[in-house]
Amino acid sequence: MRELYKIHAEMCKVFSNPTRLEILNLLRDGEMSVTELMEKTQLSQANISQHLSIMKAKGIVTAERRGKNIYYQLTHPKIIKAFDTIREILIERLKRNGKSLRSCRVEP
Repeated sequence: MRELYKIHAEMCKVFSNPTRLEILNLLRDGEMSVTELMEKTQLSQANISQHLSIMKAKGIVTAERRGKNIYYQLTHPKIIKAFDTIREILIERLKRNGKSLRSCRVEP
């Protein structure tokens, strides 16, 4: 069981960074190239690549090279289910505390 907890904790580290969460959310509908992710996030290629490398090492995304582009996609649809569940809990907590939710959006 300890090994499972260790692997679980390692995978959850992906959820501890706002940029990686943004990338996860962008990949929810399918694969994207590094260039597309750069355009959507307004981040540098080096920054995006660093986060994708971490996500790939943790088994969250896979990469496929096609010509000059590398395309990334989620390894499993349940990753987005976990993302959405955590986000829903946070939004409920914010509502209970009377916080503004203008910038918080839960996408199914």
